Amino acid sequence: MKKLILIMALLALPAAAEDTRQFAQLTPQAQETLRQEMLDNLLALNEILTLMAANQVKEAGEVAEARLGRGAMGKNARLPFEARPGPQMPAVMHELGRNGHFVASEFARAAATGERDRALALLPSLTGACIACHASFRTR
Repeated sequence: MKKLILIMALLALPAAAEDTRQFAQLTPQAQETLRQEMLDNLLALNEILTLMAANQVKEAGEVAEARLGRGAMGKNARLPFEARPGPQMPAVMHELGRNGHFVASEFARAAATGERDRALALLPSLTGACIACHASFRTR
């Protein structure tokens, strides 16, 4: 019976929901740079969560700053323009990305104190910065 209800619920869903996010037109090279950067960010987030779960708060902060925070800003500046996503993004998208770096640094500062509860309280703003951009923009 549960399987039947699940099947009926899935059939009631629209076949493909319309993607209403704003399209950010980037060159294919910039799309690839951004895609790799987002994958790296996911790996960093996973490492941060793993370290927090192991009560390695200061280490989580170090990862956050080095890989997501202000320390990670500008790493694409050495690339040719056509491979740099930042300058090609709509201004709001670029600002959301910059805000993500600032939030990561705020988390890193809290984690550097070793105050686990304070750092944990900031984790939703760290992932929230990612969600805000991904929910608003697309590149394909």
